[in-house]
Amino acid sequence: MTHGSRRSFFGAAAGLAVPNSAAVAEGSSYGGQVATVSLNGEWEFRIEGSDRRQVRVPHTWQVEPSLAGHLGKAWYRRRFDVPAEWKGGVVRIEFESVFHTARVKVNDRRAGEHIGKGYTAFTLDITGLLEYGRENTLLVEVDNAFNDAMLPRNNSYDWTSDGGIYRPAWLHATPAVYIERIEVDAVPDLPSGRAEVDARVIVCNRGSKTARLVIEAEVIDDATGHPVARSTTATEIAGGKTEPVKLARARIGHAKLWHFDHPNLYRLKVKAGTHEVEETFGIRKIEMRHGGLYLNGERVWLMGVERMAGSHPQYGMAEPPEWIEHDHRDMKELNCVFTRVHWMQDRRLLDWCDRHGMLIQLEVPTWGGATWNGMKDDPSPAILQNGLDQLREMIEQNRNHPSVFAWGLCNEIAGDRPPAKKFAQEMFKQARRLDPGRLLSYASNTLHSKPVEDVAGEMDILEWNEYYESWYGGTAESVREALKKIRTVYPDKMIVISEYGLCECNPKNPTSDERRIEILRSHNAVFREEPNVGRLIFFCYNDYRTHMGDKGLGVMKQRVHGVVDLYGRKKPSYEVLRLESSPVETLSITRSGQEWKVSLKTRAAVPCHTLRGYKVRFTLYGFGDLPMEQKEAALPVLKPGSAGEAAVDFVEKAPARVVAEVVRPTGSTVLTQEWKA
Repeated sequence: MTHGSRRSFFGAAAGLAVPNSAAVAEGSSYGGQVATVSLNGEWEFRIEGSDRRQVRVPHTWQVEPSLAGHLGKAWYRRRFDVPAEWKGGVVRIEFESVFHTARVKVNDRRAGEHIGKGYTAFTLDITGLLEYGRENTLLVEVDNAFNDAMLPRNNSYDWTSDGGIYRPAWLHATPAVYIERIEVDAVPDLPSGRAEVDARVIVCNRGSKTARLVIEAEVIDDATGHPVARSTTATEIAGGKTEPVKLARARIGHAKLWHFDHPNLYRLKVKAGTHEVEETFGIRKIEMRHGGLYLNGERVWLMGVERMAGSHPQYGMAEPPEWIEHDHRDMKELNCVFTRVHWMQDRRLLDWCDRHGMLIQLEVPTWGGATWNGMKDDPSPAILQNGLDQLREMIEQNRNHPSVFAWGLCNEIAGDRPPAKKFAQEMFKQARRLDPGRLLSYASNTLHSKPVEDVAGEMDILEWNEYYESWYGGTAESVREALKKIRTVYPDKMIVISEYGLCECNPKNPTSDERRIEILRSHNAVFREEPNVGRLIFFCYNDYRTHMGDKGLGVMKQRVHGVVDLYGRKKPSYEVLRLESSPVETLSITRSGQEWKVSLKTRAAVPCHTLRGYKVRFTLYGFGDLPMEQKEAALPVLKPGSAGEAAVDFVEKAPARVVAEVVRPTGSTVLTQEWKA
């Protein structure tokens, strides 16, 4: 399997001036007709009946108190220069996401639209609308009103409906023959250590004549920068056509595999004519067999937490990269190596997951049983087509990320109902055709009551949202009984607890962070008894902004579900979740003279996997509780349910305390223990 994605545009010639109203993207270069230019920054903005004012894109108006409830249209406008040197090539405008509908004009002429698909990127060819060597005008009409013909449907979904150009925007200037995208599949042969890299390049020829090309490809080890494989492929693209070109297979002799503890990456550099594009990917193998999940041939039982993006009241969905990194580093400290989300995520977030080791399940925003209101036997044609369109865009744009291990098709859709069932089945067929190698799933909230009828049983992964002692009532014993019922129907399938936890918005149940801790611990104990339970996702990391919120007003309208609040402040449940999610079950420190030893035991049930490359970091604190010495010791390879030790010598003879931290190869800590004098 592949995956990752970092796109760069390179040119051979030099000397092109930077347009004065746009910034050059970091890492890109001007030259000839090849450039990528940022359209982020100052735009004019207005809603109907108001004056224009300046805002900074990425932007959502929903974080402004006076506009927090505005659901409808707004307009963004900016001016940008187009160098005369770009004439003769192709100029495209890319929006990484606009929620949820965008209609675009350039110089008061229609450029195109992207309707009812608020979480995927779209690109428009604006070559014929531009005035070269002059200033041009861009106008974007945005609409975030609840909509009956798109997913998520109407107001049925439980997260924020932030409108705006809320992710980055770009201008891409290329030759008339250019690479639109690259699709990479890199499959390791585990016994030999080799890997084969297959790539398909989508090439566009906007010229009138047939282009004869020799496409050169080079695979580069991202860590060293050294090429490890090359290939050349000859092809022809007729004028005015867009064609997929299968590249000659590249072979890597000693492949470095991608793993959440060892996120090794490669780059595929492809040159077609004068256009060169680079794509990042990883080599890894994910399989479902014997009722379990196997990563690179090793069975793993994983645990993580879901994050609801767009929840910081200052940023909303227009999250800066610093906040995305803040939350995901925090999630790694929670021992999260596996997560899912209810909608397609920011490109920068997925790049972070690729580089720091976090598996993620992306999902089409098919949310809730109300999606099928008014439908009897079949999903409406509009809803089905919108779902298929969003699925296609999600896969095309994100399939190369090694962190993306599964495509989620739906969430809590009442999967025994005919329209829901038919929708999920059609989505499954399309996803399998578009990306045959990746796992497919649907997260059910009815599997426990109707395991035979629910369409979840037809997926690659059996996912169940478990909310006993919350939305479902019952007790921890109810969880045990439901798992046995599901296992009886599906004895050979792994069960994924795709959500569980405590929502403090159900008035029928006692709610508090202490109660959240109780449910976390007691339900985990039941999950660990059941051998078919292979993965857990706690819901959720953060309290989250949502138009359904039962607490807070305006920008602060929210659901209280998380182990941190809207601003990332940690609750007591944070540390409990961290301990419960650790693959190390116990950790102790002993002293013998100047030697300090750590003894630990790894878990034998979820979450557990083989620990490779882990170490213990010892920090000694002395006078005034100041850190005086720090040393590290490597741990042996530890399989699930095994014990290990690590030891160091300190010079200080009278320490006040010693802190020992088990550290992953990626740098986050797994478990911490303290010795005090």
